[in-house]
Amino acid sequence: MSFDLAARLAARLAARRAEHLYRQRPLLDSPQGPEVVVGGRPLLAFCSNDYLGLANHPEVIRALQQGGEKWGVGGGASHLVIGHSTPHHELEEALAEFTGRPRALLFSTGYMANLAAVTALVGQGDTVLEDRLNHASLLDAGLLSGARFSRYLHNDPASLAARLDKAVGNTLVVTDGVFSMDGDLADLPALCATAREKGAWVMVDDAHGFGPLGAHGGGIVEHFGLGLDEVPVLVGTLGKAFGTAGAFVAGSEALIETLIQFARPYIYTTSQPPAVACATLKSLELLRSEGWRREHLNRLIARFRAGAAELGLTLMDSPTPIQPLVIGDSARAMDFSRLLRERGFLVGAIRPPTVPAGTARLRVTLSAAHSEEQLDRLLAALGECRALLPEDDA
Repeated sequence: MSFDLAARLAARLAARRAEHLYRQRPLLDSPQGPEVVVGGRPLLAFCSNDYLGLANHPEVIRALQQGGEKWGVGGGASHLVIGHSTPHHELEEALAEFTGRPRALLFSTGYMANLAAVTALVGQGDTVLEDRLNHASLLDAGLLSGARFSRYLHNDPASLAARLDKAVGNTLVVTDGVFSMDGDLADLPALCATAREKGAWVMVDDAHGFGPLGAHGGGIVEHFGLGLDEVPVLVGTLGKAFGTAGAFVAGSEALIETLIQFARPYIYTTSQPPAVACATLKSLELLRSEGWRREHLNRLIARFRAGAAELGLTLMDSPTPIQPLVIGDSARAMDFSRLLRERGFLVGAIRPPTVPAGTARLRVTLSAAHSEEQLDRLLAALGECRALLPEDDA
């Protein structure tokens, strides 16, 4: 039998198209913001993770420019060779202070941070337990660690306890802080108490919590009043509410030194451009000092949920800027997204395998950069498009 790579790949792609699961990249012709240009067309975007509206902030841009002028562009090498520049170090110190932890370690992406933390902490003979709805990077990290891997029912401390009873070796319990496709919060107090009873460590990826949650934007750990003892491994990303790029792990001195010594994704990766660290230092300053951004965002969330409920749309239990509208069928979700785009709105249709089968949805994301008037326009468009789809599909 002949091996024709192109033909076999073409068949896989054709099957994905037939299942209404084919993905395409929108081409952005403008900076991030509520009003964007995609493929040459102006659109009002409700699909970005730029929750605090900092990705195109003039002060953050200026910090990036000044950082480039002073520190150049490339990182040059890994942090352990000659790539650990002063801006990287200053950002790590600032993130440690922000999270109330002794140390923080900078990574180039959130995927790398999650992969590094899990694989450095557990391996063969150990156990890693993860929420069923965790981000793909967390699930991949658990599988690649070599530890015994199991998923507990979503946000279910009893299910976690049952799996902890069967755990062997060092045990790491891993959860998202805010679940990226549902927008709900991990029940951290209960999950941490369950893990502590069994002597397990807890790792939280709070990619979508930093910025929107907490009195000072400190994320889900601040939201629940938890600390280092309850959540010894805390991960955050910088490409969402911070508006820049990269990620970090915050924790004890021993944790960070362990990652530096044993985390392969950290050891063998060139550092991020130091100018990006300069930009993130400025965005962190704005995140902490401009509390009005969180306040405005919370008003938008409440306004959207009230308006969507009045329209009869199926909301999920989310107090965060992630406001999914469940459609169910993948083709119908695509149709809904297309109808919105025809009316000048960009809202992504999220389909399996990113979400479970039968739960395709519109993933509406809100930003502090949105105005109430823009939100009201979206609600009006949602109502108009809903009327064009079968009643039981919206």
